[in-house]
Amino acid sequence: MTGIPRPPASEAAARERATSLREQIEQHDYRYYVLDDPLVSDADYDRLLRELRAIEAAYPALVDAASPSQRVAGTPAGGFAEMPHPVPMLSLDNAFDADDLRAFDRRLRDRLETTRISYVGEPKLDGLSVSLHYEDGVLVRAGTRGDGRTGEDITANVRTIRSVPLRLRGVAWPAVLDVRGEVVIRRRDFDSLNAQRLADGLRPFANPRNAAAGSLRQLDPRETARRPLTFFTFGVAEGAELQQASHHAVLEALRSWGFRVNDRVRTLADIESCLDYADSLLEQRDSLDYEIDGVVFKLDALEDRQRLGFTARAPRWAIAYKLPAREATTRVRGILASVGRTGVITPVADLEPVAVGGVTVSRATLHNLDELRRKDVRVGDTVMVRRAGDVIPEITSVVVDARPADAEPWQMPERCPVCDSDVLHIDGEVDYRCVGSLRCPAQLKESIRHFASRKAFDIEGLGERVAEQLVEAGLVTELADIFHLQQQDLLGLEGFAELSAANLLNGIARRRRIHLSRLLYGIGIPGVGEETARLLAEQTGNLDFLRQAPALLFSLMPAIGRTMAEEIRRFFADRANSESLDRLLEPLILDGLDGFSPDYAARLQPAELIAGFGFRGLGPKRAAQLAAKLDALTDLSDMPLQRYPLPSAEAERLQQAFQQRRQELAAVDACLRRFGLHWSDSCAEATLRRPRSEQELPLANKTFVLTGSLDGMTRDEAAALIQQRGGKVTGSVSGKTDYLVAGEAAGSKLEKARKLGVAVLDQAALERLLQTD
Repeated sequence: MTGIPRPPASEAAARERATSLREQIEQHDYRYYVLDDPLVSDADYDRLLRELRAIEAAYPALVDAASPSQRVAGTPAGGFAEMPHPVPMLSLDNAFDADDLRAFDRRLRDRLETTRISYVGEPKLDGLSVSLHYEDGVLVRAGTRGDGRTGEDITANVRTIRSVPLRLRGVAWPAVLDVRGEVVIRRRDFDSLNAQRLADGLRPFANPRNAAAGSLRQLDPRETARRPLTFFTFGVAEGAELQQASHHAVLEALRSWGFRVNDRVRTLADIESCLDYADSLLEQRDSLDYEIDGVVFKLDALEDRQRLGFTARAPRWAIAYKLPAREATTRVRGILASVGRTGVITPVADLEPVAVGGVTVSRATLHNLDELRRKDVRVGDTVMVRRAGDVIPEITSVVVDARPADAEPWQMPERCPVCDSDVLHIDGEVDYRCVGSLRCPAQLKESIRHFASRKAFDIEGLGERVAEQLVEAGLVTELADIFHLQQQDLLGLEGFAELSAANLLNGIARRRRIHLSRLLYGIGIPGVGEETARLLAEQTGNLDFLRQAPALLFSLMPAIGRTMAEEIRRFFADRANSESLDRLLEPLILDGLDGFSPDYAARLQPAELIAGFGFRGLGPKRAAQLAAKLDALTDLSDMPLQRYPLPSAEAERLQQAFQQRRQELAAVDACLRRFGLHWSDSCAEATLRRPRSEQELPLANKTFVLTGSLDGMTRDEAAALIQQRGGKVTGSVSGKTDYLVAGEAAGSKLEKARKLGVAVLDQAALERLLQTD
């Protein structure tokens, strides 16, 4: 290698030379890392980079954040900051066979009222999705997908990836650009990386995906720079700003700006072409230089994408077609009854370890007892195992000819194997459940782990091992106990010293202020994932409303069906859940209480509510006709038949249906009135009154506890009146309680209130307070 020239004597000459060197190095990076077509040797490339670094060292004012010399700079970070995604990074719906894919195509054609749709197909790379944010052509931020709305800021690490342009090439790129793509480690690079790790006496990585994900989450970007990462773009956050008509055109624009676009991306004329493309990619799978777990098909026309929009978790215009999983044969050593967070008992096969698709598998789910019996899996069987979707291990079949003579069918236990509670099975349902609830250590441990997870309360240091210790030591018997832990409690646990105990307690304290959506996800409502929790919070902005709303009012929200609505209602209606939530809320400060969204308020119009009951023949038009004839929802069950805009037989059927659900009609009506969301005069006028702001209500910021029996009203009715006026009703007395309402036969809460100096109201005093405005 020739020597490095001395830096120019003048700053002007140095600036000119540095600009020239950066342009040369960027061109060589593009040729080598994007096009796989290098123009110079490694030695010549290193010489150019060393000369640039020498100039920048001599003239620090010339250092540019987008300079190739700055790809690895700085010191290790103490952690990753959050990076919000203005346009969410959503998941994709899945198709597992040709019928699923054709059904997807049919849905799109029906919605767009067309006979044929053009798609773009691309390999679904098995890596880590990231978002790159450019301003004026320069990379300024990069983040992981995270929960789809907020990721981790990994800008320093992404800057080390040579296939990521620090400065865009070409022309006509927008002033602000969010590029989405996948970071992978290609197979040849993965093999070299593991060979080097073995030579260094280090443990090899299990698979390229884990290696890539771990590389991007290194706190020291210099460690990331040592990993052979490659970035492939698969699009932008939104295409409108690019002035392109199609997704394929967007990819071509990105290619011209210096991004690596997968060379197997294809424009496909129709859904049958998509199936041919998937078959072709499957044949090439083992020869590809990267791991894939499927094919992604996206509608090509961007205008049609805008028309189709999104569900709560995924775009309607794209789908992931999962390729057949890799399989292997192994033996079942045992079948375990695993108790989950909600008490569902799942049979799990304990397997002799076997490598499947690059991952060692020793456990496989059998889903439920019906599935286990259908496959007839027994202890000692030789079985075929695959990673479903290349992720979840499952048993696909049994080699019956190899079955031991003494192998017996597995039986579901009658008692919980963890807490010895009854195992409940309802005829007609699939699941068997331990009824121990949080009294069952297995359910409590899983609930704590879920509660503390990143997408819920994100309590650093409260993982699976610590959750187990807290439960086994009796320190946490419900979620609220987490916020009452003391340092002396933790010091008695294995692995805790003063510093680690203080760190965990500080982590817990930082989560006393939490967004409503994270609370809803963290408390573990059955069927409610992070997207549904976010939807509930954004639509209502009111926890009290969520706790009291009938199922119909949940089902009016987008992407929430009747079954999920019933699950949400059952959870909040359960007395034990309600009391536990009261205790959890005491130390918390909730954000996201922004009130009802305009979109949801519109869905509470009478016609929307009536149509929401889902009766056959009752569409939006007839629902609107009925709404014009009502003063209240309960009139539906009593209205004369001639006022139903239907033939007499249909009208009679509909009236009977409403009479059967009169109680639900009354509950909806009462809930809307309670929260100031009823109609001003009649359903015909349908002008919703919005509630006053929380601070304007007469009992704002006042906390009540009810005990004993009241004359002429139930405690629930009294609570509703208090909440309607801005007060908060909890289940236990504490120093934060403002009033205890004591009816007849008040219990121990009255004594505790007096000891704490809490004001005690009898029923007459409560009624006077409720009359204030």
